[in-house]
Amino acid sequence: MRWDAQRLDFDEPSTLPGLPDVRGLLRSVQVPEFPGLTLHEVRCKSALNAVPAGSVMPFGHTINPYRGCSHACVYCFARGTHEWLELDSGSDFDRQIVVKTNLVEVLRRELARPSWKREHVALGTNTDPYQRAEGRYRLMPGVIGALARSGTPFSILTKGTLARRDLPLLTAAARDVPIGMGVSLAIWDDDLHTALEPGVPTPRARLELIRAITDAGLPCGVFLAPVLPGLTDSLSHLEAAIGAIAAAGATGVTVLPLHLRPGAREWFTAWLVREHPSLVARYKALYGRGAYVPAEYRGWLARRVAPILARHGLDRQSGGSARGRGTSGGAGAGEHPPATGLPGDESVDFPAGSLPTAGPGRVPGPTRGPEQLALC
Repeated sequence: MRWDAQRLDFDEPSTLPGLPDVRGLLRSVQVPEFPGLTLHEVRCKSALNAVPAGSVMPFGHTINPYRGCSHACVYCFARGTHEWLELDSGSDFDRQIVVKTNLVEVLRRELARPSWKREHVALGTNTDPYQRAEGRYRLMPGVIGALARSGTPFSILTKGTLARRDLPLLTAAARDVPIGMGVSLAIWDDDLHTALEPGVPTPRARLELIRAITDAGLPCGVFLAPVLPGLTDSLSHLEAAIGAIAAAGATGVTVLPLHLRPGAREWFTAWLVREHPSLVARYKALYGRGAYVPAEYRGWLARRVAPILARHGLDRQSGGSARGRGTSGGAGAGEHPPATGLPGDESVDFPAGSLPTAGPGRVPGPTRGPEQLALC
């Protein structure tokens, strides 16, 4: 790792390779409460990341307090971004966590600029702001307060139950600015969850988070994402997951199939070969042309989930209200997927109550390019 400025007494820290908004490493620490993790404390030059001009994303800026993620999701699309830091997209992504220690201070300065137009800011678009390191560094309370005081609307997407800590701050902030909350819940089966998301709170713990958010009076959309090829797209899995999500009080559900970018592709494929070799040929057929699934599977998945959502009185996320539809899912809710049709596209929607999304039951097509942002 060729990082400059690795001393606390370094006067002019240089830029981290591949990450021009971070000015040098202050120190690297390992702490007893997070065994196996190395926390790289850095000073950042900027907090607000502008989404590229012309992007289809429904927000103009993002904030990422951390790089790398201790959730260690095998399928995480953001794995490749760790290579910008000259770290690998496998175990380094899971265990080498970059912490922007001065994030709140920098954010306050940026929000105070006359040029700031109070565009919607999204958190949780790359790695989780409520991963384990947040318990030590407590960056999010300052971020929430700074955004609310500046009149800036924002959304948070998370798998981390640590978000419950900040619910009083979020409910207070919601009196001043529009806020959207989203919880990601990809896998309902406990064994599969343990194998693929070893650092993530259990599905049941995240259901309790959904209940806590809605009990606090905030809208909470759920991302049932990513749907995994041959593993989590069965009717029984989708029924159990969506039923539990509805019972927890979610105000919307978005069902998104997996996509496999470089970095995530290699890490996930190695897991698949090891744990589910019978699925390897199907994945090769699907992803041979790239990261995204063909339209045939997206249509099949849309028809499969539509009647389940309708039965539980849930739209796909649409303005924060859970509205039952009389829509039929049409034929095909129980049909077999196309021969090459396995989930593969993780397009972006955002938490209910914050941003517009597609109609009920629709699985969106691929959004290609670096502007594709979603929580792993």
